[in-house]
Amino acid sequence: MRPRPLRLIRNLNRTREIVQVLVAEGFGDLVSRLRLRPLNPFRRRGERAEGVERLTAGARVRRALEQLGPTAVKFGQLLSTRPDVIPAELIDELSLLREHVSPFDGALAVRQIEQAFGRPVDDLFAEFDPEPLGAGSLAQVHRAVTSDGELVAVKVRRPQAIDEVERDLELLHDLAELVAYRVPEWRVFDPRGLVRHFTRTVRRELDFDREARTIEEFGRLFADTPGFRVPRVRPDLSASAVLTMEFIEGHGPSELADRSLTLPVAAGEIAATGADCFMRQVFELGFFHGDPHPGNIRVLADGSLCLLDYGMVGYLDGPTRDGLVDLFAAIARQDVGEVAAVMTRIGEPLAEIDERLLRADVRDFLGAYYGVALDRIDVGRLLEDFLAVLTGHQIRCPGDLSLLIRATVALEGTGRRIDPGFNFAERLGPFVERVVRDRYRPDRVASRVAEEALGVARAARGLPGDLSRAVRRVADGDVETRVEIPGLEKVIVEVDRTGNRIVVGLIMAALIVASSLVIRGGGEFIWFAVPLFVASSLLGLWLVYGIVRSGSL
Repeated sequence: MRPRPLRLIRNLNRTREIVQVLVAEGFGDLVSRLRLRPLNPFRRRGERAEGVERLTAGARVRRALEQLGPTAVKFGQLLSTRPDVIPAELIDELSLLREHVSPFDGALAVRQIEQAFGRPVDDLFAEFDPEPLGAGSLAQVHRAVTSDGELVAVKVRRPQAIDEVERDLELLHDLAELVAYRVPEWRVFDPRGLVRHFTRTVRRELDFDREARTIEEFGRLFADTPGFRVPRVRPDLSASAVLTMEFIEGHGPSELADRSLTLPVAAGEIAATGADCFMRQVFELGFFHGDPHPGNIRVLADGSLCLLDYGMVGYLDGPTRDGLVDLFAAIARQDVGEVAAVMTRIGEPLAEIDERLLRADVRDFLGAYYGVALDRIDVGRLLEDFLAVLTGHQIRCPGDLSLLIRATVALEGTGRRIDPGFNFAERLGPFVERVVRDRYRPDRVASRVAEEALGVARAARGLPGDLSRAVRRVADGDVETRVEIPGLEKVIVEVDRTGNRIVVGLIMAALIVASSLVIRGGGEFIWFAVPLFVASSLLGLWLVYGIVRSGSL
């Protein structure tokens, strides 16, 4: 269906800004193909920023996203987690994206808090520091002391964050539709799906109520886990735009290399605790912290590990978790057929799969790990190689699985900062073996058999009704036959454009002839005929210029 990008018109100033940045960074051809060039009429065709021609396409994409602000930067950061659809050279550039965001005025933070609770900030906190400890694109954090004397961190959403993000999300959806329609070779990148995934992710980050519930759920599930801490939320001082939690004072992973720092727990044990908790999140609970980079981790004075910032959380359903366990088990057995089967179960094929070629690529993939014990494998590299095989066969990877791979790589790097000798696979191997053993316990097998039997019974119960509805539709003539002809949409668009040009040309020719006759005959309407003749002639020249410029003459 042909897109109708009305939101691009409603947000004309922002759309024009996007077009100007794209043209300046050397993407004028893309702007022309999207037919957005009229939104930038005052910039000369082909004009670029100085030095752009010496940059790679990836570097120009990164520069454009940085110029377009926080929402665009966040979108680029999300793209960097999707190696299944984004080329490796572009991922390398997007991984360099940084948010250049200045903190907003502390008085505005106070106003946000007072609007959220309907009370003066002095009634809510005994002390509130208006100077932020840190600032991001969506929020910033302040230090405060509650009326009962507890030191807390207060996360305050930027005043216009929701309006600005929603405006940009609307534009992104329209641009994705335009790209999918007018740049068909880019459909393999799934622009609509990427924007939908980003929309879901950024809206989660904007909802502090949701983040508070996530933190409380993590706290409940890991309450009895020794060596692992989850910040305690203050629900009485939290709202959709404000999140208050206990202030965590500890050391960053890099600080543990300081020999003057002594902790009651060895660095290797701290890193192992973090890995064990992460694997439990992934394989048992089905949701995991999606951003365990060093800035979000603190080691407390008692040696406990604490994770901060739960705005980015991934979710894995049961079949995906089972598929991951099957994948690692099949790699350990060097089972080519099972690994290929897991790939098609986990991912979504975008085209018909060549089974023979897929098995050959899987065999090469496993060859890199032949003879390597599961507890000695570089897990991050293995998952990235797994994604490369998926991408090569146009098998789309679920967004949360891509987030898991990024989180795993980040966790491995953070673990090595805590303990240079840390090996994530040493913790993963025994954990996977235990999960596989538990899967075949008699009670688990009986439970799965009961679930499958219940599903078959439900399907059998619904089958007569489904058949009856299908027969009724055939009898009523409601069955439609759909025929798709590749390239037909493009032909229709060209015919439509040609027809429009013919109509405009005929109207202008008629106006030119009519005004010429009036001018030649003189009379009282000559004052109207002369401007009409000039305007019609100029429009005719503009139409010819447009046809020549499009290369369709």
